Amino acid sequence: MTIEIVTVLFIALTAIVLFATEKLRMDTVALLVLGSLALTGLVAPGQALGGFSNPATVTVAAMFVLAAGLQNSGALSGIGSLLGRAGSPLQFLIILFAVLAVIAPFVNNTAVVAVFMPIVMAATASVGMSASKALIPLSYVSQMAGVCTLVGTSTNLLVNAMARDMGHPGFGMFEFSSLGLICMAAGCFYLLTLGRWLLPDTRGAELVEHYQLGKYITELRVMPDSSLIGISVGEAKLGEGFGVFVLELLRGDEKVWSPRAQTLQEGDVLLARGDWSQLDELRKKAGLEVNSQFKLGRQDFAAVAQVLTEVMVAPRSRAIGSTLATLAPRWQHDATVLGIHRRGQVLRDKLSEVRLRVGDILLMLTPEAEMPALRKDKNVIVLSEREAQQPGGWRAPFALAVMALVIGVSALGWAPIAVTSLMGAVAMTLAGCLDADDVYDAVDWRIIILMAGLLPLGVAMSETGAAAFLVENTIGLVRDSGPLMVLAVLYLMALLLTEFMSNAAAAVLLTPIGMSTARMMDVDATPFLIAVTFAASTSFATPVGYQTNTMVYGAGGYRFSDFVKVGLPLNLIFWVLGVIFIPVFWPFHGAAG
Repeated sequence: MTIEIVTVLFIALTAIVLFATEKLRMDTVALLVLGSLALTGLVAPGQALGGFSNPATVTVAAMFVLAAGLQNSGALSGIGSLLGRAGSPLQFLIILFAVLAVIAPFVNNTAVVAVFMPIVMAATASVGMSASKALIPLSYVSQMAGVCTLVGTSTNLLVNAMARDMGHPGFGMFEFSSLGLICMAAGCFYLLTLGRWLLPDTRGAELVEHYQLGKYITELRVMPDSSLIGISVGEAKLGEGFGVFVLELLRGDEKVWSPRAQTLQEGDVLLARGDWSQLDELRKKAGLEVNSQFKLGRQDFAAVAQVLTEVMVAPRSRAIGSTLATLAPRWQHDATVLGIHRRGQVLRDKLSEVRLRVGDILLMLTPEAEMPALRKDKNVIVLSEREAQQPGGWRAPFALAVMALVIGVSALGWAPIAVTSLMGAVAMTLAGCLDADDVYDAVDWRIIILMAGLLPLGVAMSETGAAAFLVENTIGLVRDSGPLMVLAVLYLMALLLTEFMSNAAAAVLLTPIGMSTARMMDVDATPFLIAVTFAASTSFATPVGYQTNTMVYGAGGYRFSDFVKVGLPLNLIFWVLGVIFIPVFWPFHGAAG
C-alpha cells in the first residue's frame, strides 16, 4: 500500500465521517475534499476543477431550472384537484403514484417532492386521510421513478459521468428503465398493501383549517396580570391542564432547566412545548404572551389581515445554519415566528439561538398579502396553505413541449443531454416561464458544488489504486463465489453506505470500486455500475439517507423508526430484484468493461 493510497483513503474516510455526522454542510465537505486532493497533488489542478465543467454538473443545474419552469408556468397545476377527487385513500395513492410515474423520471425528485408536498397535504385532508399515510410514499415513489431514466436523479448522472471518465461507454437515457419499472411496480404494490398498513396515522387535532403537524417549541412571557405569578410550574400543572410542558425558564441571563419548583415572576420567559392550539389556549387563560423578539421584516403590520402559516426550511434554503436573529435582516417577507418544530429532537435553546436545519417547520403569522411572494420563495416550502393558483395561458403547454424536446432529442442521440437541457432552460427563461433572476434561485447550488467537489475524489481513487486496494481487501474476499455473489455484496455495501451519508458521496466512492471489481473479476463493469446507481439513488430505511426523506420527516410527524419499519423491507425488495434482474439485462460477459 503506497502513501498515495493511504492519503486518498484517509481523505475519503474523513469525508464519510463528516457526511454521516453532519458536523459541516455537505457542500463544505466537498470543497474540503477537493482542496485536500489538489494540495496533496493527488489530482492535477485541471482535474480538481474539472467537476465544475463536467457534463453531469451542467445537466443537473439545467434540470433544476427546467423543473422551476414547469412549476412556475402552471404546467403542474390541476394535480391537486385531481388528487382531491379520489374517492378513497387507496384510490388517492394510486392516482398519486401514477402522476409521479409520469413526472419524476424527468424532473429531479427533490424538486418533485418540494412541489408536491403542500398539494398532497391539502388533498389528503379533503379525502379524509392522514398526511402521514401519503408523504413517505411520495418520497419513496419519487425515488423509484427517478431511477428509471438517466436524468431522474443527480446520482444517475454522476455515476454516468464518472464511468465515462474511467473508460466506460456510459448509459443511454432509458437504459435504466427496464429494471427501474420492475422495481417501481414491486415497490408501489408493497406500499399499497403491507406498506400502507405499516405507515403511521398521525392525524390529530387540527392546527389550522386542514391538519395538525406536530408539537412546537415557543417562548411565552409572563405578563403583569398573569395568573401564574407567585406559583411554580409544578403547582400550575400545565402538563395536566393544557398538555404543555415547560422545558426551561429564562429570567434575564439566567437559565433554569426543568423549573418545576421555581416560583414564577413577571417578565419570566417559559420555553414551552406543545400543540399550538394548547399553547394558544394557555396563553389566553394564564395571561401570557408569545415572546415578540422573533419578528422578521417590518414590525408595523399588526393592523393588516394575517394568516397563521407553516413553512418548512427547504433543502437549498439560505436559512440553513442561520439563527432567527441572524436571519431577520435578510428575510424578505413580513412575518412573526411563533414557534419551531423539529422532528425527532426537543429544542432547549432560546428560539433566537436555534440554528435552522433542513426540514425544520416554522409557525408564522404572516400578512395575507405576503402569501403569494412566500409561496414563490425557494428557501421555504409553504405547508399549511392550499395549492396556490398558477398562471395559465400558453406557457404551460410550452414548458411541457420544451421538456419533451429536451428528453426526446437526447434519447434519440441527436445531442448530449447537457446541451439539450441547457438549451431548454434558456428557452423557458426567454419565454417567461420563469424570470431571469429566478434562474439562479432555482438551482440547488449545494448539490452542484457537492458534485463538482467530489468528482475529483473518484478520479483519485481510481488513479492511485485506492479503489483496487479496497476491492481486493473487501469484495475480493468473496470473488471465488462468482460475479453474482460479488454483485450482491457490492449492492448491499452501497445500500448501507447511502443510508447514512449523501447519496452523491456514496456514488462517488463506489463507482471506482465497481470499475475495479469488474477488472478483478474480468467481466463487464456495467452490472456493477448499475448496482451502485440503483443503491445510491434509492434510500428508504432512514430519514437522513436522501433529501426527500428528510423533507417529509417533519411534515408527516414521523418517527425515525417509521422509516426503518416501512423502508427496510423496501430496501430488501430492491436488493433482491437487483441481484436477480441486473445480470438478466446486463450480463457478465467476456472481457472487463
